Formats: sequence, C-alpha cells, structure tokens
Amino acid sequence: MKLRYQISFWLLACLLIILSISPSSASAAKRYYYQIKIYHYKTQAQEGRIERYLEQAYLPALHNAGVKNVGVFKPITQDTSDMRIYVFTPFKSLDKLSGADKKIQADTKYLTDGDDYINADFKDAPYNRIETLILQAFPGMPAPTVPSLTANKADRVYELRSYESATEKYNFNKVRMFNNGDEVGLFKRLGFNAVFYSEVISGGHMPNLMYMTTFNNKADRDKHWDDFGKDAYWKSLSAKAEYQNNVSHVDIVFLHPVEYSDF
Repeated sequence: MKLRYQISFWLLACLLIILSISPSSASAAKRYYYQIKIYHYKTQAQEGRIERYLEQAYLPALHNAGVKNVGVFKPITQDTSDMRIYVFTPFKSLDKLSGADKKIQADTKYLTDGDDYINADFKDAPYNRIETLILQAFPGMPAPTVPSLTANKADRVYELRSYESATEKYNFNKVRMFNNGDEVGLFKRLGFNAVFYSEVISGGHMPNLMYMTTFNNKADRDKHWDDFGKDAYWKSLSAKAEYQNNVSHVDIVFLHPVEYSDF
C-alpha cells in the first residue's frame, strides 16, 4: 500500500509539472533578450576611444562573462553631425542582461584595459550620449544567428529595420504576422541571413519591432528585396485583411561590421 501511494504521488507530481509548462511558456523561457547600445559622438578622437574600449575591454569582458558573440557596427554612411556606433549584445535571459554590467565591473582586467574610457574626465567624455534599447526575440527565431557570408566585412551590408505601428494593437498584429504568418520563414527561405527578429520592450520609438538581415554587398541586398517583393507567398500574406495597416513608419539603417565584431 505504501509503495502504491508513493508511485501515485510521483505520477501526480510529474503530471502537474507537465501541465504547468505550456508550449507558450516553454518557448518564452528560451527566447533571448537583446540589448542595442548606440554610442552618439561627434569627433574622431571620441570614435577612437570608444573603439579601443569596445575592442580591448568591453567585448573581452562580455566574453569572459559568458556572452559568446557581440556585434559592433557602424553606419555605412555616417551623419557627421551625429556619428554612431551600434553594439548588439544577446543574453539568454533578462536576469543575465540586467546582471551583465555588475559582472564586468568585477573584472579587474576590464577595469585596467578600459581605463582611458572608464575614467574619462567629465570635460573630455568619449561620447555625447548613449541610447539603449531592450528587445525580446520572436518565437519564430528565439536565438540570434551569426550570418554565413563570404564577403569581407568591409563590403557587407547589415540592414537594421524598425517598424513602428500606430497603436499597441497594430504592433501586436505585425509581430503576429512575422510569427503566425511566417514572415520569418519567408525571409529564411529567401536567404536573408537574419541576425535576429525582436519585439522592442524598451526604446524611444515604441510601439515597434526590430530585425536585422545581412548581405554580402549592396547588389546582393537589392536582389534579395526584389525577390521578396515578387514572392507569391508575400503577396498573399500582405494582402490578407487581418494584416492591413499594421506599420505606420519604417526606419532603415545600413551598417557594416567592424573587424572585431563577432557578427
């Protein structure tokens, strides 16, 4: 009798665990969180200090903290009045994202190698400001991918897109279009070499989503988008009544990875 009771209790416990893990919650637990830092600066001296810091201190410290790949990008055409460097960092959980700074601050090599940047005087700051975005990966692509490209990094085109919506409801609809409508699958089938697709959960242009696709060069990029516009599945998907009017504004930034970028 005692053995039967123990077996029954064990089966009940297993059943409760299985029922408590729905497909959606299991999927959500595996979705990465992304941080995009945008350094805004105005001089080449600032650019040099930021880049030395990123290459020699920040990326090595993140690697030591368990972040395997970090992307560093510059606009292909810089706005000389507001120059920028983009840093893309993927984290396996929100806890890892929120704890990253504390972890690298305990890295003595990071503090030494980044001294010129970390201890800059307030009259000689290495940047004008930092803009930070927090994103969560789509269920349709829950983790980032290092693109498989053959061109030299200097020739590659990384296309960062932000799709804004008029309301949160329309934004949810566009996110659903990527996931349930399988727009993510369409990009994959056409070979867009995406780094990530994501919902923006904290940023300056919400409600919006963001994603990044990559190409060997500008001609390669233009050919892919031409194929996308002609694709029968895209024409069918974009014509559906349920997905109308879900994008109110699009921002596109063309970037190239710096030599020390992991992406």
